[in-house]
Amino acid sequence: MFEDDIMGALKKCAVGLETNEVVEEFGVEDGELKLIKKKVTKRDIPPDIKAVKLLIDGGGVDGLSVEELEEEKKKLLNLLNKEDIN
Repeated sequence: MFEDDIMGALKKCAVGLETNEVVEEFGVEDGELKLIKKKVTKRDIPPDIKAVKLLIDGGGVDGLSVEELEEEKKKLLNLLNKEDIN
């Protein structure tokens, strides 16, 4: 299951994606917390060439250095966290 999630995230990185970034501002009004302002920004995330290379190579990570693996891990975790929000 987890590997499917990673491959899905890798595919999204490889082809790029659109996402919405939501910023909400709250304030206290009559003793209650209320939404004052909400801004939704559409973001285009361009394709990642390293993700494309990983997919072409069969998803293998043999040729990557430790630093490159850490970078890919951070990108994938960020992408998964953004998906959880949306």
